[in-house]
Amino acid sequence: MSDRTIWMRSLATPLRAFLRTEAGSAGVLVAAIVAALLWANLDLGSYEAVWRTQLALRLGNLELSRDLHTWINSGLMTLFFLVVGLETRREFDLGDLRDRRRFVLPSLAGVIGMLIPVLIFLAVNHGGPGAHGWGVAMSTDTALALGLLALLGRGVPDRVRIFLLTVFVVDDLIALVVIALVYSDDIKMMPIMVAVAAFAIMLAIRAAGVRRGSAYVPFAVVMWGALLVSGVDPVVAGLAIGLTAFAYSPGRAELEQVSGLFRSFREQPTPKLARTASIGLANTLSPNDRLQRIYHPWSSYVIVPLFGLANAGIGIDGPFLARAFASPVTWGVLLGFVVGKPLAVIGTSAGLTWISRGRVRPAVGWAGVLGSGTIAGVSFTVSLLIASLAFTGDQLAEAKVGVLSAAIVSSALTWTVFRFTNLLSKEKRTRALFGDVTELIDLIPEVDEKYDHVRGPADASVTLVQYGDFECPYCGKAEPVIRQLLGHADLRFVWRHLPLSDVHPQAQLAAEAAEAAAAQGSFWQMHDLLLDHQEKLNIPDLIKYAGDLGLDQNRFHDDLISHAHAARIDSDIDSADNSGVSGTPTFFINGRRHYGAYDINTLTAAIRMARARARLGREAPATIREQEAQRR
Repeated sequence: MSDRTIWMRSLATPLRAFLRTEAGSAGVLVAAIVAALLWANLDLGSYEAVWRTQLALRLGNLELSRDLHTWINSGLMTLFFLVVGLETRREFDLGDLRDRRRFVLPSLAGVIGMLIPVLIFLAVNHGGPGAHGWGVAMSTDTALALGLLALLGRGVPDRVRIFLLTVFVVDDLIALVVIALVYSDDIKMMPIMVAVAAFAIMLAIRAAGVRRGSAYVPFAVVMWGALLVSGVDPVVAGLAIGLTAFAYSPGRAELEQVSGLFRSFREQPTPKLARTASIGLANTLSPNDRLQRIYHPWSSYVIVPLFGLANAGIGIDGPFLARAFASPVTWGVLLGFVVGKPLAVIGTSAGLTWISRGRVRPAVGWAGVLGSGTIAGVSFTVSLLIASLAFTGDQLAEAKVGVLSAAIVSSALTWTVFRFTNLLSKEKRTRALFGDVTELIDLIPEVDEKYDHVRGPADASVTLVQYGDFECPYCGKAEPVIRQLLGHADLRFVWRHLPLSDVHPQAQLAAEAAEAAAAQGSFWQMHDLLLDHQEKLNIPDLIKYAGDLGLDQNRFHDDLISHAHAARIDSDIDSADNSGVSGTPTFFINGRRHYGAYDINTLTAAIRMARARARLGREAPATIREQEAQRR
């Protein structure tokens, strides 16, 4: 069974979807790089001629003409940086960075992770003609690094990938500022003012509550065109738009409203109602999610590989390689990434941990920090973009050799780090990868043994909470898995009600029946019966179940008729709203939301991981636990 929660099916967890896309696209990008190198070495003339092809847009007397290489680097790459901005904003709104204190170490590590490679490059190229290209050595290609990490670090938990993403969430932002201020020529102020005005109009339209994407497109095009004419690289436009696109979870009230629209369409299937229902459904998703769903696959599988094909081609032969590896440009880039990035990430993490006495420390173990530092030496997209702005001729080719060499060496180092980590014992490997930072809690409120319905030992190290609906067919499919999991001695299970009455008309009544049974000490027996008979949840059926369980049927009937336990169910619904739950079944493992499939293998793996983290938390030094308690 590979069913997913309603949340997962309608709005896949952003970071996991991002990681999966990057893992797959890494292979496509590598293939594009190899193709570019083969093409350039088989026929360098045709390779260069294709990318110098002129393409023009004409509107009356207005004409915008650029070569194909520029249209890719300054046009299509705008969409790449749009995705970067969207993912950055999502981390701030929904990810670990919503706790702003957790941004201190990643942001500082990201800044120093750019500064040290630049200093290394300048030291190697001091006084030389290539010194002005220092920007080539500063930016990690986070997307490619994440993809290669997925390929090289088999079994590496998502937490390490999340750490890498958050460390370099500032990387592309600063790189874009550097491109705009340092590597943009003949800047004209009037077009910049036009771009700013177009962006301000877009913000005003958003503030007015307009959600139709077509309303924003003309102003986005004007903003991009104005920046192109101004001399500032227009990819900045994509980043700015992405950073302002809010990310949020779809609310239960909005989803219920959409259900009403679909019921209206079901009763009267007219084109107008079909359009209204379709727009209403789309509007429940945040602008961030809608834009990512459109552009992220195109960016990862088309735009970035096309960029690689257009920029990675260099003619390679023995004499050229000899010149390249004797060039300070090549060595400045290579040492900046291979030495500077790991030194910055590890040094910043260790330094802040020591200075703060553990109050500020990495969200992963030290093997995760080391692996993040080595894979951070993988650069491609932004580095080649800056190289094409800073260099020409042989220097450009030497910079490309440095970037590609750094990616190869950094990948090999990362594979070595995680290869040795996997040789450790299970407990040491877990600590090396996860560390001992307390995770953010998504569940509100926390489990209360005196109030919640709990199955399993109170001292279990793992608590699995389910928000469920007795009429929901997906809850019915999940139930056999839950019963199998309850065979674990170190697990307790909690059920909280979330009747989706707009789609399941008997769900509220069934939830009240479970509470009426709980009043007579038989909640779990009734819970099991209801999920075993989801198609029979009318009052006569429920009263029969009460009789089968030996309950006082008159009291049970009176409780149902008077809605005696409706307030208890409303309390669970409020808890679901506070925890960002909008569909069933939704699971939380030790207070952390579980995104993904709820088959036995997936949930077992997630529970095993939570148990390992809980063990690390118990073994953490008392001072660290006290500091975490003070922070909370």
